[in-house]
Amino acid sequence: MAKHQINKTYAQINEKIKRGDVVVVTADEIIDIVREEGPVEAARRVDVVTTGTFAPMCSSGVFINIGQSRPLIRTTKTFFNNVEAYSGVAAIDCYIGATAVCEDDPLNKVYPGEFNYGGGHVIEDLVAGRTVHIKAGSYGTDCYPNREIEREVTLADLPMAVMCNPRNAYQNYNAAINTANKTVYTYMGTLKPRGGNVNYCSAGQLSPLLNDPYYKTIGIGTRIFIGGAQGFVTGPGTQHNPGQIRTAGGVPVRPSGTIWTMGDLKQMSRDWVRGLSIRGYGCSLALGIGIPIPILNEEIAQYTAVSDEDIFTQVLDFGHNYPNGIFDSLGQVSYAQLRSGTIHLDGRDIQTVPLSSMVKARQIADILKQWIRDGEFFLGEPQETLPL
Repeated sequence: MAKHQINKTYAQINEKIKRGDVVVVTADEIIDIVREEGPVEAARRVDVVTTGTFAPMCSSGVFINIGQSRPLIRTTKTFFNNVEAYSGVAAIDCYIGATAVCEDDPLNKVYPGEFNYGGGHVIEDLVAGRTVHIKAGSYGTDCYPNREIEREVTLADLPMAVMCNPRNAYQNYNAAINTANKTVYTYMGTLKPRGGNVNYCSAGQLSPLLNDPYYKTIGIGTRIFIGGAQGFVTGPGTQHNPGQIRTAGGVPVRPSGTIWTMGDLKQMSRDWVRGLSIRGYGCSLALGIGIPIPILNEEIAQYTAVSDEDIFTQVLDFGHNYPNGIFDSLGQVSYAQLRSGTIHLDGRDIQTVPLSSMVKARQIADILKQWIRDGEFFLGEPQETLPL
């Protein structure tokens, strides 16, 4: 184990939060501090670095207790505004996923489909306080004789609604291009033919897992900003894949770590929870997540000083290769290049298009910074960090 000149504990930092003398900066701000003062002095002076991301996160959803009826019911089919939730849980519990679609949606039968309303939109409507129509059915049992209920509800009417997301906050992600001769519609957005654009999706130097590349502070029990509420990391995400090639600074150059997250939907804000319609692909949810990185030592301070110039990703062909399971890279580019608006690939300049919002990512990092300064947010020490 490496020896460090600076050694802090979660308890010490939380005590500083409680006293009101904690030093918090964002992931943008720490870059210059480390460059000018070095990682040791930065670790001595700074206690917490806040991160943020706001982007489509398909593998998201909400466990909901819809409330009992009289006579009682054990639901086997549940619909919210005609969007089906999974009801194979128990009694009146169900799970509505962000990518679920309306029962009567034509999907891609009318190509490319518009996917105007789905699970992500239901979740947004609930968070926004809008009325949602519930219709649920059952085959009926002796103990649960009711076979159908129908009602109008708001989020406040539901006994419980907990966001539970199996895969969020990807640690890096591939950029997408289309080399085919026709436009293609993907989860990475619309891609023009013959390499007309490159789409990418990451908050780069603000992204949570890129500021802790080896998961030294992120794991089960880490307290986070999720959808405008305080929530937790409950484990690695379903596509957690840490064994990727990394730069000298530890940053993976392909999709790597992911996190499983949870939070109380009733505490969330529509500012950070938005339903998405992705043309020709389906429905999804744009979600805001922020994670505080405790600066326990100079090693962690150095990791948080990562900049867009230090973060690289691969450009994959979504016109032919990707749908056929071929993940060959057409080129490696930095996020500094992607954010410039164009990249140089295969002898020409190509326009780049972000799917994640840097404006909202910075806002999340700033909000989290203020919560910690005001003593409204304390660090959650992970019981077990993410696996490497």
